[in-house]
Amino acid sequence: MHATPSDVPVLQPEPVAFCSYTDPVRAVERLVELHTRNARFLREAFQAFVQGKGPARGRVRACYPAIRLAVDTHDAIDSRLSYGHVAEPGVYQTTVTQPALFFKYLVEQLSQLIQNHGRPVLIGQSQVPIPLHFAFPEGTHIEGVRAEALVRPLRDLFDVPDLAVTDDAIVNGTWQGREGEPSPLAPFTAPRIDFSLHRLQHYTATAPVHFQNFVLFTNYQFYVDEFCQRARAMMASGQGGYEALVEPGNVVTRRGEAGPSSGEPLRRLPQMPAYHLVRPGHSGITLINIGVGPSNAKTITDHVAVLRPHAWLMLGHCAGLRGSQRLGDYVLAHGYVREDHVLDADLPTWVPIPPLAEVQVALEQAVEEVAGLSGWELKRIMRTGTVASIDNRNWELRDHMEPVQRFSQSRAIALDMESATIAANGFRMRVPYGTLLCVSDKPLHGELKLPGMASAFYQRQVGQHLEIGIRALEKLRDMPPERLHSRKLRSFLETAFQ
Repeated sequence: MHATPSDVPVLQPEPVAFCSYTDPVRAVERLVELHTRNARFLREAFQAFVQGKGPARGRVRACYPAIRLAVDTHDAIDSRLSYGHVAEPGVYQTTVTQPALFFKYLVEQLSQLIQNHGRPVLIGQSQVPIPLHFAFPEGTHIEGVRAEALVRPLRDLFDVPDLAVTDDAIVNGTWQGREGEPSPLAPFTAPRIDFSLHRLQHYTATAPVHFQNFVLFTNYQFYVDEFCQRARAMMASGQGGYEALVEPGNVVTRRGEAGPSSGEPLRRLPQMPAYHLVRPGHSGITLINIGVGPSNAKTITDHVAVLRPHAWLMLGHCAGLRGSQRLGDYVLAHGYVREDHVLDADLPTWVPIPPLAEVQVALEQAVEEVAGLSGWELKRIMRTGTVASIDNRNWELRDHMEPVQRFSQSRAIALDMESATIAANGFRMRVPYGTLLCVSDKPLHGELKLPGMASAFYQRQVGQHLEIGIRALEKLRDMPPERLHSRKLRSFLETAFQ
């Protein structure tokens, strides 16, 4: 946050003191009231400014609401819990944005804190300004104003996004506060969340409110086509337990309807289009076509993570590296060789990315059920092992000796460009992750798909693969959150929020 000189007048809402709450619902309702009031204050000031009625001197400012918890003893906490408590005595605080969007999540987190520590939480107003851009849910009002028509630059009157307070220091484990500053209560600050909410809309062409807590990432349009076909059939029949299908452009088809009832189909798809099978409480499934490459994989998971999903899975195609594998076989990743490089600065490559038992079991059980195989017979179509992810799509054009030797030493059984990034960012962001790939070629053994072969392969395999992914997520949905969010993902001094 850039400091404002003391002689510059600041126009802002009435200050709000912190008040204690033992009812988590009432606490979140207060957060909604404060955020709504302060965001409206900025929007109204902006409209006055555009109409030439703004102050001739000074600044307009409104700050994010905040949650604070003070703990003065080492409370005896159930050691089985991975979140919902703080590690040691102290004062903890987090800024909050869009509390209406996160209502259920915030109630659940505050319920855990109040119950586990036997103390009220404090709700009030922080000292962190809301950037003007984030006072508008979509940011379109600002973009529509011609800068040359403004008498004063926006940043002279309003706070704008400040990268100095918009980073991943908390989730990266590198946060270092100043003396007397509260410790983090949540993995992301309000400015960081707002940043990602706006980017999600840009990259996926769907509003954050539509995102579900169980996410599938894929790198092929075939999976999107199959997903939409199934979802539309569910909506038309009214079966399946899902309420709506939301497509890019916020095109909504509701249960019992044969076609969309709202939204405008896009003439051109965004970079990473998202599709949402909606259930109550955001308990449905979101599918995102991330395209090819680790950069896209990191970009989208950086932003989806602020929504605090319960799990995400990678479903895609890979190169099989073993002679015993056949086209169409499945690979269940239990380890990763990370040569994608996009996360090296945030999560060093020496950090292991462990398999998560709950996710692994759900995926294996889903393969058994959909394929109709189990035990020894399941090994005919699925192999568990290490997946190598690289950032060079044309690795085959290099001297084979060097990469093949590395793959062999790592015991890799499959190669792709996204899976390790998805898993590593899940580990970094404390989001349960998993990977189930399908062998689509075997370049080391001369098995490359010809165009006709490729079409037949995709038609045969994509439907089953997608069904396995959906079935696995539904199994994870049935688990209690405290079981799904593994302690493996938590560090020494962890934030209380999941």
